[in-house]
Amino acid sequence: MDLYQLEAFVAVAEERSFSRAALRLHRTQSAVSQTIAKLEDLLGEKVFERSSRDGTLTAAGKVLLEYAEELLNLRERAKEAIAELRSLHEGKLTVAANEFTSLCLLPTLHQYRKMHPGIKIQVQRSLSGDIPRQVLTHQAEFGVISFKPEDEQLNSTIVYRDELVFVVYPGHTLAATEKVSIRDLGNESFVAHNVTSPLRIKVIDAFKKSRIMLHMDVELPTLTSIKEFVRMGNGVAIIPRMCVADELTRGELVAVTVEELRMERTLRLVTRRSATLSHAGAAFVNVCKMMAADPKHRAVFEPEDLGPVRRKAKA
Repeated sequence: MDLYQLEAFVAVAEERSFSRAALRLHRTQSAVSQTIAKLEDLLGEKVFERSSRDGTLTAAGKVLLEYAEELLNLRERAKEAIAELRSLHEGKLTVAANEFTSLCLLPTLHQYRKMHPGIKIQVQRSLSGDIPRQVLTHQAEFGVISFKPEDEQLNSTIVYRDELVFVVYPGHTLAATEKVSIRDLGNESFVAHNVTSPLRIKVIDAFKKSRIMLHMDVELPTLTSIKEFVRMGNGVAIIPRMCVADELTRGELVAVTVEELRMERTLRLVTRRSATLSHAGAAFVNVCKMMAADPKHRAVFEPEDLGPVRRKAKA
């Protein structure tokens, strides 16, 4: 089995067509078909359903795809690592993060860019639940997540602490109230993020525990759209404090304390346990440590003990 066979296999799986895969690889359709046939002979298994014309994977094909993608990603990482040995004036920093964690990264990336302007920075927007796998399969060197990873193949370091805050627009009836109970929120219309997250689940559980109805009447795709919609006078929201710090300072939104909803949001930097960091990656870790040492920032750098009992997930 060689990498070209895997490359052809991944191309057909992603394009869901032998002809489109051939165009992508600058090969003839016959050549791609022959390559897949040789791969199947080597494996002793069919990887595509022959009764389907759209590149549908067999069970064996689905298993192979996971490992093929990892090997091809590793090939690209190897090329980049060798190329950047020349100096820190070249190379690439790849970080997988969701919308909120991307915002938290900005001060660190700003400092990193000042110190290493020649390094390309690529922050891949991802669903938080997908980030550990992206790190394990070499799609990103670092991941930033808000939950404690369980996979024994990962290292985790706490790099930022924030909190959720309940916000209303200035004209809202609760805007003049410094503190309320969750029981006072049963009639409120919440503007929520449409992506499930560990903290969203905790908020829902807090309402269930208090036996209070949670009305999520509007769901929007970004934190920016949520806070803007509330600022315009539509309902209320629970949002990370750093995301609304400017609006709170300007008086465009008002924070009201809800003791039952006071939740810390801890961000973690995760890497593969067995990984040797690239030069660009090692420099990024140094900048994270530098930011944590500066009291002006809310950054921390606390390597986390994940404990002896952890689940080993498939990469």
